[in-house]
Amino acid sequence: MLIKLNKQLEKIMPLITPTSVVLGVLLSVYIKDFSYLIPWIFAFMTFAGSLNSNFASLSDVVRHPLPILAAMVLLHLLMPLWAWGVGHIAFQGDILTITGIVLSMVIPTGVTSVIWVSIYKGNIPLTLSIILIDTILSPVIVPYCLSVLIGEKIEMDFLGIMQGLVGMIVLPSLLGMLLNQYLNGNMTKRLSTSLAPFSKISLGIVVMLNGAIVAPYLKDINLKLIGITVMVFFIAATGYLFSFLIGKLIRSDRDTVVSLTLSGGMRNISAGAVIAVTYFSPAVAVPVIVGMLFQQVLASLAGYFLARYFNKKTIYLNLQSVNQNQGL
Repeated sequence: MLIKLNKQLEKIMPLITPTSVVLGVLLSVYIKDFSYLIPWIFAFMTFAGSLNSNFASLSDVVRHPLPILAAMVLLHLLMPLWAWGVGHIAFQGDILTITGIVLSMVIPTGVTSVIWVSIYKGNIPLTLSIILIDTILSPVIVPYCLSVLIGEKIEMDFLGIMQGLVGMIVLPSLLGMLLNQYLNGNMTKRLSTSLAPFSKISLGIVVMLNGAIVAPYLKDINLKLIGITVMVFFIAATGYLFSFLIGKLIRSDRDTVVSLTLSGGMRNISAGAVIAVTYFSPAVAVPVIVGMLFQQVLASLAGYFLARYFNKKTIYLNLQSVNQNQGL
């Protein structure tokens, strides 16, 4: 039953996030007081996603650091600069909106990228390594990138953010990997299979709770909000494209390209929304918040493209092999 439920949830993953945002806005009065559950639900999602990896596989990834370095450059250099440039062209002089667009690109990679990488058979140890390293560095990288690109010092609770991200991502990941390392393989596989549908349901709950928190900023629909939505969508979409091209540029294998594309394109939007609402004005928070509407849709489209691309490539290589054998 759980396997069937998980497959059904995988099919509707692109709809889960936008639907959850809408439900969160509509039900904000009733559910916003449950926002304290978000870190705990995040921790569960990370734990469930890390059960398929162990320290041996992680050490293999660390011994070949080029994909991780490529992901860090993309996440915290190329994409923030690209967002800064597009923001200045589209919203010249509107420093608050530009700050929000840049913030939406400097926040850490998304925890939910593990779910998409597992769906499309990517390199899960690499994805977890990117998430762990990015999470640990993010309390320093995020405010520093903003201060350099925007030209203002951002006051942030470094210790509080670090503790929150470690609790949501680092510790649950280590726990999941420890269980995989020391328990029977069949046992952890069964546990991972059983938890998979609940992890996807948890994603919807997290997004819905964040939608409830930021509901006041999404109710006033105007031309500026539409323009911000279009620009954030464009920048996020190009993030997947750039990640794919970088994966091909460094001559990565299929699994690594899948992981780089999805982890490089996604962002921890829920965490970004909390940071934006807590530390900035509503005008800064809006670009981050609207990104929640279509992130999972873009991830689904990117996954579909990757599947088509590599399936066609496999067919082409097989045909070449057959032709060569016939020539012999």
